[in-house]
Amino acid sequence: MEKEQDLEEMTDENEIEEDEEMTYEDYVKECEEIRRTNEELLELFEKDLDGLKEKTIGRHLSNVYFYINEFLLYEDAHPIQDGTWMISDYLGDFFIRKCMWSTPGNIKTTAASIKKFYKSMLDHGKIDKEDYSELCETIRDEMEQWQALCEQYNDPDEDNPFMPFGIFW
Repeated sequence: MEKEQDLEEMTDENEIEEDEEMTYEDYVKECEEIRRTNEELLELFEKDLDGLKEKTIGRHLSNVYFYINEFLLYEDAHPIQDGTWMISDYLGDFFIRKCMWSTPGNIKTTAASIKKFYKSMLDHGKIDKEDYSELCETIRDEMEQWQALCEQYNDPDEDNPFMPFGIFW
């Protein structure tokens, strides 16, 4: 009787593990689909940037690529439409902590690239006007705070809001 119960528990655990693997496989497949779509959207965006200097186009594409293919797919498979309401999580936290190149100036240029990308997506009917307006409002309202956090994070002599217990080594 006890062995049967142990066997049932082991079977239940294996089913849970298999379900987790399927969930991960689904996540990977969804990310692959989103990346394919994102590639098409980046090509569309690049065409809209025609007339700018090649270096400027490259910077915009690089900034947007990282946002839509790294950040938006980091914890869950988010399409670009979700990115309009996730900008604060990105520029106010993730970008500051995860990107060695983050500076207050880079936050501003990255926000400009993302805003330009979403304007292109609005023009092509890929996002709603309300979502674009919300993105622009968030960038306008929170830019100074993001830049201050970045400056504070990059200064080892300042209190670091990202490490509440200090640095230990």
